Amino acid sequence: MLKTTVKVSNITNLSDARYCAGMGVEMLGFDIDKLSLDKFNEMKTWLAGVQIVGETLSADWGVVEKLLLDYQPDMVQVSSVTNLSQLKEIGIPILYKVDFAKDNLPALFQSIHSDITYFVLENSEATAVLDDATLAMIDAWSFKYPILLGFGLKKTNLDDCLENTTINGFVFEGSEEIKPGVANSEALMDALETLESEDF
Repeated sequence: MLKTTVKVSNITNLSDARYCAGMGVEMLGFDIDKLSLDKFNEMKTWLAGVQIVGETLSADWGVVEKLLLDYQPDMVQVSSVTNLSQLKEIGIPILYKVDFAKDNLPALFQSIHSDITYFVLENSEATAVLDDATLAMIDAWSFKYPILLGFGLKKTNLDDCLENTTINGFVFEGSEEIKPGVANSEALMDALETLESEDF
């Protein structure tokens, strides 16, 4: 079991999917804009006890609705407010991806938080780091809103983030498959092993 809620995004191979499920990752995200339905279903049949998140960047409700009908995820991740009312109507839990570098986050959090299960906080700036000022800001937000932190993470700062903020958990990226059955998962494995609870 893990010390906190974890989502792993952009799962593309069964090696990562099964490893994450076995480690107690709560949510596995799949890019349903790009991942074929056959490959998705092939991986899904091997998984139990995890929430499957369909990740889409589409703002077109017709596209999103068809993806949800075809892929049948447990949850959906979007990054546009356009379809929130329709998603709320069908009752699927919503994760909303936000960009620390670009979005007006306080206003966005305030306006849509009642419809959102988790905000996935990422950062489009490749050089972004979690300094004290950034962590203090994230802590203030996460005191009010359900936030999963998805940038600036390394195995040496995970415990500090948990101890010094009220975030709900972390988001990590899945790895690319080098060859069938073998994925370059070292960074992901290091992070999850760091978060293993000593109570289990």
